[in-house]
Amino acid sequence: MEAAMNQHRPSRRGYVVACVCSLAFLTIVDRVCISAAKSDISADLGINDAVFGWVFGAFAVGYTLMMIPSGWLADRYGPRKTLAVSVLLWSILTALTGWVQGTAILLIVRFLFGLAEAGAFPGAARAIACWLPVRERGLAMGLLNTGSRLGAAFGLWVMSLCVLRFGWRLSFLLLGVAGVFWAALWFTWFRDRPASGTPDSQTPKPQPIDKRLLRSPNVYLILYQYFASQFTFFICFSWLLPYMKTRYLLSGPNAGMYASIPLYVGALANWISGTAVDKVYRMGHRSLSRKLPAMFGFGLASVALVAAASISSVNGFILFFSLATFGVDLTLSPSWTACADIGGEHTGMLSGAMNMMGSVGSLVSAVAFPLLFGMTGDIKSYLYVAVALNLAAVASWWLALKE
Repeated sequence: MEAAMNQHRPSRRGYVVACVCSLAFLTIVDRVCISAAKSDISADLGINDAVFGWVFGAFAVGYTLMMIPSGWLADRYGPRKTLAVSVLLWSILTALTGWVQGTAILLIVRFLFGLAEAGAFPGAARAIACWLPVRERGLAMGLLNTGSRLGAAFGLWVMSLCVLRFGWRLSFLLLGVAGVFWAALWFTWFRDRPASGTPDSQTPKPQPIDKRLLRSPNVYLILYQYFASQFTFFICFSWLLPYMKTRYLLSGPNAGMYASIPLYVGALANWISGTAVDKVYRMGHRSLSRKLPAMFGFGLASVALVAAASISSVNGFILFFSLATFGVDLTLSPSWTACADIGGEHTGMLSGAMNMMGSVGSLVSAVAFPLLFGMTGDIKSYLYVAVALNLAAVASWWLALKE
């Protein structure tokens, strides 16, 4: 009887996946809270939209600069220490966000917040690579990004309510306390490797970067396509809620509800994509298991963005924008799984490099949206730029993983 019960208990690696998913959830809740509080912060500190674009962008700059170093740290010192320190630091900075009194200090705090949060996904990817065999990583990477989408959906909607009820300053403080609690639990419970050894015999310490990795076209194709996906997606973390609120004259909670819909759809896409990656891989098609979901996703996003640009109603716009989000999120599990395939013992660093390119795309998106909207008075110009980038990403995946 006891043996039968043990068979149905989650394995320790299942708990590891659950923990990194909760990390992704918390990471994005902390990140998008500023979007939910944008109107209140702007009113209190006297910040216009053009300047607030740089507030969003300050995070992306810090995130970009620290991404590769944080991946190296995860490879060198292990995800237990690096994730605990990363979460502790950004949680303190989240709480400090609620205390700022001026634009300059807000920019500095958001920049430092980006530096601290950079370690989250490379560290999580390294933890998955240490604990799970290749045949199971697609779904794990998909679930990791599902956690981030659910966190964003929760953050945009629930934090809009919290800001309305408690004010934006106290809302940031409460989030900071939650993060400190997570960091303490992770450091106490997690170990860098299973007691039985590392899946697929990965080495416990990173070796010097192989020059063949730096010369591989696969690396640069994977980096570019992630730039495209995050340029398209980052509006969900930054301008979508304020845009919906202003364009359709919605209340903060209603705008947050609408803005959360693409994120729930994205969570579903990550689960579907991760399942498809592992299933096709187990059929013996390693390259296709990465390429097909990604190419289909970028193609679907391109079509949906064109449709969204031609729709004027709030329901029609959010329907097609959600479909576009579904498409770009189909590409995430293949992207992170391909990093583990290509990077090997350098998974953390290569994941960091890819995420760095994604944060560059996020920065460009955060700054480009208000500029393009200000020049044209319409969201179409931004959406058409995203379409062009996504079509180029389809070509990137077509050419990738042929070595």
